[in-house]
Amino acid sequence: MPDRPCSGYLLQAGGAQVWVDAGPGSLAELLRHTTLDRIDAIWVSHLHLDHVGDLLNAYYALAWGQLEVERPLPVYAPAALSTRLAGFFEQPDAGFVSDVLDLRPLRDGLVVELEGLELTSRAVEHGTEAYGLLARAEGRSLAYSGDCAPCTALDELAAGVDLLICEADSGEASQVHHTPEDAGALARRTGAKRLVVTHVGPSLSPSAATARAAEVFGGPVVCAEVGEVLSPW
Repeated sequence: MPDRPCSGYLLQAGGAQVWVDAGPGSLAELLRHTTLDRIDAIWVSHLHLDHVGDLLNAYYALAWGQLEVERPLPVYAPAALSTRLAGFFEQPDAGFVSDVLDLRPLRDGLVVELEGLELTSRAVEHGTEAYGLLARAEGRSLAYSGDCAPCTALDELAAGVDLLICEADSGEASQVHHTPEDAGALARRTGAKRLVVTHVGPSLSPSAATARAAEVFGGPVVCAEVGEVLSPW
């Protein structure tokens, strides 16, 4: 939709900045708040285009945009990203990006420490390799579902978090996405303090998705807005 980029978030905590998911249009929004040479890492939940498309633009910007980077930018993503990049650029492997991107495969239970920010990944259910994210810093916590169906791993990731960001792509029960009711139920049973509904599917309006999630959760719920700043810290 016009003026609505695909999935992408700037996570700032401790002394770190992390670009979480890189959907088409998200790089331009990211640049309203920071620059690529100030990013400490990129974290990609899964390799569907609406979560990874702007990584190509980031590569072009870093490789040929005359940005001075001290070291290749770490990219935490499913291991198949290297094959995708090699295929897109018609190269035998992804070694050509190594001057500016340091590809690091995600796995279930991976913990990354960045300048006072701790990131933990959990494998979630989306019909493809996909990961939820738990971020901790300064005694506070944030969980992000990525795209997935309700699953035990996401419950464990979201337990007691200060802020839960959960997709609500599906208006009806799905094996690969949350409904608004699923998102509200997740927040309720895990004891999340606040819920942010995001990635609302085309069959839903943001207001309807928010209301449906709030009815089940019973706690504070908002729908993510482009450019909005939310903080559990």
